[in-house]
Amino acid sequence: MVSADSARTAVGIIGNITALILFLSPLPTFVQIVKKRTVEQFSPVPYLATFINCGIWILYGLPMVHPHSLLVVTINGAGFVIETVYLLLFVIFCDRGQRIKVLLIMLGELVFLSALTLLALVVAHSTRVRSDIVGSIAIAGNIIMYAAPLSVMKLVITTKSVEFMPFFLSLFSLLNGISWTVYALIRFDPYIVIPNGLGSLLGAAQLILYATFYKSTKRQLAERKATVETGLTEMGRSVDLPEKSNVGDYYEYP
Repeated sequence: MVSADSARTAVGIIGNITALILFLSPLPTFVQIVKKRTVEQFSPVPYLATFINCGIWILYGLPMVHPHSLLVVTINGAGFVIETVYLLLFVIFCDRGQRIKVLLIMLGELVFLSALTLLALVVAHSTRVRSDIVGSIAIAGNIIMYAAPLSVMKLVITTKSVEFMPFFLSLFSLLNGISWTVYALIRFDPYIVIPNGLGSLLGAAQLILYATFYKSTKRQLAERKATVETGLTEMGRSVDLPEKSNVGDYYEYP
């Protein structure tokens, strides 16, 4: 029979894999930024939010804060590095005003993480109190990160199209939420259960929306393609010359 600790480790490894896929999902965006050498209209906000969120969870998973949470540290450590790379690329290819703003926000987040670390490790004198302090803040950060797709879900309902809600991103959001919810239930941890339980519900809602509006999306894309092709055909006809004509029929010469 598999022990609870072994089961928790196995589920945590699955959670690491699904979370890593989520962290790497913006990679095509940054490939585009590097190729074009500009951030265009992309926002740094999601990466700044994930950056500090990973930092808080790294602190939470440390043995002196919340013992037996190594897998929380490993995935959030990887996420922290990935988000740092994203933000550095953003800083390199954005304009000067935005560069200063992003760097100041990153500095502010690092100062906040340092202050929280001092509070947890110096002021609090037990792992339970440290877990309560850091975990409460981590819940807020995780809920904000999971709530980010709400605007996209509203857009899907309004347009009846899932064009801007990638299927695999929604799928792995659900799998990630489920993995970490199960992980936290095996050895009950409310600070991981609450945000990831909510994340599971939001992931499931996204997939339900995807199934609901998949056909209407295909219809809209087909209609759009047909409209473009019709426009190009009509444009081509408008510039074609009649077969039995010459240039003199179209121009008056002095």
